Amino acid sequence: MVVDNCELTAAEVDRIFQALADATRRDIVRRTLIGQETVSQLAQDYAMSFAAVQKHIAVLERAGLVTKQPHGRERLVRGNPAVLQQAQALLDAYEQLWRSRISRLDALLAEDEH
Repeated sequence: MVVDNCELTAAEVDRIFQALADATRRDIVRRTLIGQETVSQLAQDYAMSFAAVQKHIAVLERAGLVTKQPHGRERLVRGNPAVLQQAQALLDAYEQLWRSRISRLDALLAEDEH
């Protein structure tokens, strides 16, 4: 059984989980799901350069996890819950797959005991 009921392509899944593999990027997603923030506001809270924060945001944008909209001279960053929901659906499908396999294994082991 292959998990293929997800609306994401393999490349999209790779980009999402590679983006979420970094703690700073996960924190940016968390913060921007709560409310939109400017790149400057986001950068203030990390012990790294403004350019480094911009690179993290670019990785998140490529994965579709955030969007960046111009607002005067600033750029507003907003989380994209729809992409996270798609990733969650994929993880749920994997969980169902493995639970099914474990249940079958449990049943086989129970038959061997009798």
